[in-house]
Amino acid sequence: MTRNTLILGMGNLLLCDEGVGVHVARALSQRELPPGVWVVEAGTAFLDVLPDIERADRILLIDAMEAGGTAGSVYRVPFDQCKHPEMLASLHGFDLSRVLYMAGSNRKPEVTVFGIEPAQIEWGTELSATVQRVLPAVEEAILSEVSG
Repeated sequence: MTRNTLILGMGNLLLCDEGVGVHVARALSQRELPPGVWVVEAGTAFLDVLPDIERADRILLIDAMEAGGTAGSVYRVPFDQCKHPEMLASLHGFDLSRVLYMAGSNRKPEVTVFGIEPAQIEWGTELSATVQRVLPAVEEAILSEVSG
C-alpha cells in the first residue's frame, strides 16, 4: 500500500531565508517523485493546504528553523520533538499542531520537519548564499526519505 506523502514548503518569501521551505518545494516539484508523493508550496497559508494535510499519511515539512546552530545547518526532527512550535507558525497565527487539530481527523499523519538554520531574516526575496548552498543537500535528503 502506498503511503500518501505530502512535502510541504513553508515560509515567507519576502523575508530572505525565512522562505527557504518554499524554495525547496519549488525545486522538488520539478523532480520525479514516487507514486503517492506530492509537493505543495504553503508559504504562510496553512489553512489553504488543509485538504492536502487531511489526505496525507505522512508530512515532510520544510521551513526555516532557528535552533542555535550555524547558518545553513539542516535539521531533521520529528514534529512532536520540536521544542519551539512558534518557529513553525505562519504569519496568520496558525501552527501545524493547530491545523492538524482543526482537520478533525482521528488519524494523525506522521510529521517530520526539515529545518534549515537561516543566515538572514530581513526584507528581501533572495536566499542568503549560505542557505542557497545547502538547498541541493536538503532536496537529496527529502528525496531519499520519500524513496526509502
